[in-house]
Amino acid sequence: MNEYTFLITVAIAFLITVLLSPILIPFLKRLKFGQSIREEGPQSHQKKSGTPTMGGVMIILSITITSIVVVARVNNGALGYEVLLLLLVLIGFGILGFLDDFIKVVLKRNLGLTSKQKLLGQIVIAIIFYVVLLQQNFSTSIAIPGTEVSFDLGWFYPIFIVLMLVGASNAVNLTDGLDGLLAGTAAIAFGAFAILAWYGIPNLSVTLFSLSVVGALLGFLVFNAHPAKVFMGDTGSLALGGAIAAIAILLKLEIILVIIGGVFVLETLSVIIQVISFKTRGKRIFLMSPLHHHYELKGWSEWRVVTTFWAIGILFAILGIYIEVLAS
Repeated sequence: MNEYTFLITVAIAFLITVLLSPILIPFLKRLKFGQSIREEGPQSHQKKSGTPTMGGVMIILSITITSIVVVARVNNGALGYEVLLLLLVLIGFGILGFLDDFIKVVLKRNLGLTSKQKLLGQIVIAIIFYVVLLQQNFSTSIAIPGTEVSFDLGWFYPIFIVLMLVGASNAVNLTDGLDGLLAGTAAIAFGAFAILAWYGIPNLSVTLFSLSVVGALLGFLVFNAHPAKVFMGDTGSLALGGAIAAIAILLKLEIILVIIGGVFVLETLSVIIQVISFKTRGKRIFLMSPLHHHYELKGWSEWRVVTTFWAIGILFAILGIYIEVLAS
């Protein structure tokens, strides 16, 4: 296996997304699958109303096709349980997101699925994920990054997996609020895991899947960068969040996910802090949460916020790789 295979994987996923976009975007427009912008959001976002959403469909299709073709090619036709599990989470969470988007856009119910419905679906998929891992005699221990220390979670590990998959999915979903913000930060995070999956572990199947995600997101950015011609919607964000958590679990890098996904963690913390502060003190810490909206309301241009968060994402990715590979 050489670097050319990795480059080809990224290129295939990139091209599939780029070729699908001119077909899917007009199709979504004809179906009037346009984004409905919340009135309580930044007023500058109102002009985005009607922009096609559910673009996550093309991301999921690209990742699925690329990972199946490439992994089967290098593994003599076999996919292995790891890729099947990653596709289970990607597609399963993607379907939940699609239903959420469909209810918002088509049925005109702006909140989509209820929080209980969404949570139930995420938990069911997480349980299936764990059951398959259990059949593979998967380790229930987790390691402390940068050390030789690890401890066995035992019976708590399945609960831990559910919390990881649900938490990461929702954290990534919160980050999807500006043109190109999530596509860029997610591409960086998945790229970091691709590096760790190959040079750190190594795990070829997970490496190729991660690179498929990177290629698909870079292709999506061609149409999603400001000003966006399409949004990924919950279809894409929930799927990506679940997939990155699944990768971290399969690589036994559960804690490193918090570092590499630092942007997603910060976005989530900003929402939690805002809610707690308002309910306990009646005051807001941020002008608006998630965090990217705070900087928008401070007068930053959308492109400045996005590129700044990309830069922060790169720093978190480098830190995560350093801790896992160089400091261990």
